[in-house]
Amino acid sequence: MEFKIYKLHFTTPLHLGDARDDYSISLRSISSDTMYAALTSCMAKLGKENDIKNGDLNCSISSLFPFYQKSKNSTPILFFPKPLMQKQPQLKDLTKAKMVKKVSWIDKKYFEKIINGEDLFSSESDIDNINNDYLTTCYGDDFDSNFIFSQVSPRVSVSRNGEEDAKPFYMERIFFKDYSGLYFIVHGDTSIIENALDLLQTEGIGTDRNVGNGFFEYENDHIELTAPENQSYCMSLSSYIPESKEQLEAMLNGENVTYDIVRIGGWITTPPYNSIRKNVIYAFTAGSIFFKKVEDIAIYGKIVDLKPELPFEKQIEHPVWRYGKSIFIPVKL
Repeated sequence: MEFKIYKLHFTTPLHLGDARDDYSISLRSISSDTMYAALTSCMAKLGKENDIKNGDLNCSISSLFPFYQKSKNSTPILFFPKPLMQKQPQLKDLTKAKMVKKVSWIDKKYFEKIINGEDLFSSESDIDNINNDYLTTCYGDDFDSNFIFSQVSPRVSVSRNGEEDAKPFYMERIFFKDYSGLYFIVHGDTSIIENALDLLQTEGIGTDRNVGNGFFEYENDHIELTAPENQSYCMSLSSYIPESKEQLEAMLNGENVTYDIVRIGGWITTPPYNSIRKNVIYAFTAGSIFFKKVEDIAIYGKIVDLKPELPFEKQIEHPVWRYGKSIFIPVKL
């Protein structure tokens, strides 16, 4: 199973807002629907709306996952989300049990191990390979578990009309050590998103782009995954919005189904609608496990228009697409 990937090397700090719009906390990764929306917006800015049909860029992408890379010429350690369905080891040592529970990201070796039906922690040495939130066979000078770190800075919000007092607040920004960053997997034609990435890297992603946050440089690469064949369960690598009630009911009809959901909404980012909120929808997160037979790579889900109806204002003239198609791979349970 081979994928094309895009690695983003951030050249400036990054703030990624959560559903609560709490500036004092930044997320550490970017969901596929957020990245897709940013890429779609860039195509509109380039005047290439006609290349986009119903919000589809002719490919599907995963959510963005962290990678550690010591230098430009060194081999990156690619991390994947820990699947939500897994067997927990029976540990008497409370400290080690907490370490196991804390793991959120696993490297390629461990990811292939778990999707092929093996226990993630089959030996004591596997527990020794836990580094904070990461499970990897790399250690010492080859891996810095604090390669994503943050800084909280005081800021001041000033009213536009000058009639209100300035309000202080705090903002967390995240940084990446060495040549590390975030990457995503792509399945399909990549010609459109490369045009969009050329602009997005200079436009920035996340909050406060106008003061230099979220700028990056990108490069593409390939990755091969050894995955099982002819399995009854699959794992999502992206945000997933089911195509229909019937599809969802069928995919939830298994005893090993495990999932998490996230609220999708937020503000419209195109002028003059910046003060208007999108409609809200819920999606399944990357790492969710569903009952669905997948022979190889599969794409399920749909694109939705979150454009709100405005009762007392001029209507928004363009759709507000949110991409809910997900890349699925087979998982042996």
